[in-house]
Amino acid sequence: MTRWQRHLAALALLSAAIVALFWRDAADMAGIWWNSSTFTHCLLMLPMIGWLVSQRSQLLRPLTPAYWWPALVWMAGAGCVWIVGEAAGVALFRQLGLVLMLQGAVGVALGEKLVRGLLFPLAYALLLVPFGEELVPLLQTFTAHISVALLRLSGFAAEMQGVFITTRAGFFEVAEECSGVNFLIAMLAYAVFAAHLCFKSWARRIVFVVAALAATVLANALRAYGTMLAADIWGIEAAGGIDHIFYGWIFFGLVILIVMLVARRWFDRPANDVAVDVSGLNGPSRFAGAGRAVLPVAMLLPLLFAGWGLLVAGRSAPLPPTMAVEAPPGWRDVRVDGTPWTPRFDGADQRLLRHFANERGQVVTVAIGGYERQAEGREVVAFGQGAVDPDSRWAWSAALPAVDGGKTERLLHPGPVLRDAATWYVVGGAVTGSARTAKLAELQARLTGGDPRALSLIVSSEEQRGGRDAISAFVSASGGARAMADRALKTR
Repeated sequence: MTRWQRHLAALALLSAAIVALFWRDAADMAGIWWNSSTFTHCLLMLPMIGWLVSQRSQLLRPLTPAYWWPALVWMAGAGCVWIVGEAAGVALFRQLGLVLMLQGAVGVALGEKLVRGLLFPLAYALLLVPFGEELVPLLQTFTAHISVALLRLSGFAAEMQGVFITTRAGFFEVAEECSGVNFLIAMLAYAVFAAHLCFKSWARRIVFVVAALAATVLANALRAYGTMLAADIWGIEAAGGIDHIFYGWIFFGLVILIVMLVARRWFDRPANDVAVDVSGLNGPSRFAGAGRAVLPVAMLLPLLFAGWGLLVAGRSAPLPPTMAVEAPPGWRDVRVDGTPWTPRFDGADQRLLRHFANERGQVVTVAIGGYERQAEGREVVAFGQGAVDPDSRWAWSAALPAVDGGKTERLLHPGPVLRDAATWYVVGGAVTGSARTAKLAELQARLTGGDPRALSLIVSSEEQRGGRDAISAFVSASGGARAMADRALKTR
């Protein structure tokens, strides 16, 4: 077996072991690529990365692979990223840690010079990690504002309620699918790839990527405006059909074509330019070690982090037999009718839903989801959890000023029916309305042995029954969100 064959075999063995140990994260990531339209482009990125490597293979073949000690630090750092994701319940960090660990395996098995030669394909692989869906509300709001402004400039009356727009032709929602986040993330992957192939100047590469992303966001707003304009001219049903065909099959391709045609005059990398300059990769390898010393450590590191993850995720603590929500002074239990609303608490060990009213006619609904511990599929902070159930007819409309530090938002049901909701997360004894702070509290509780229990506390009210004002009055009468959470957990 030649030296290259030994090192490639070591890389294959180490990579297979990592994927086997963290198969859940690998499977989740592949499932997102296959099932989510936002990340389907990642399936194309895999052969693109293979092509980038094949471009460099003949140029790198004369180099001598080596077992590289510093890459063990790379793998250890990747393991730390993974354990943070495991402890905090953040799939993004777990999947990022997996990709970083596989990159580190390349460094361990092939050495510093090969890593430098494969630097762009390795870095480009980071875009395989699904991210960016947290931009959806921002992009929805931006698209709605631009669309309404353009409609009014065109002489059409338009009223906006959060991400819902009313025109003469009908009632439109700038839904998550219309936010343009799928094309923004796909454009990032394409623009980085094209910038590498078409430019040598780093300044031009950065400007090209930024301009391509800006063009995608603006073009999506124009697309939404065009849809509503078409509805006014041809009718809402015809406009819906045009939007689906145009946006799904032609729109993104046209944006890419325009971006490339505009940028073409500034291309400064010849088509026949070498994929990578290997002239500076000669000389002896630094910090090289023997395979019998480096490889066992490289195999041990993923095992240690996987075992640590099992310990971190295994702790739980019982909730009270029943979680208490008391009617504060001036409020009483009631039965309500109207448009039903139920939040989503997947995997919760306990659920509670109660309604209260006061003498002023204000009515609120209090919902609690309690967890003895958090894990995949049972988290207080996760996509699709909380006040807006994606499987219901309720949709997010707009952000509102916070009530007692809680994340406060407006929901809309076809009708339209408006409902305000304030959400607090109780994790590790801390009460917060910030999803990010709740994740950090979960991380701290898991790593330091804190309280593993968690609650999602939501107080909501239909706008015609008080809305945000009713929520504020109820929370104030109850002594604040902290007091409500303490009573639910029976800590006071």
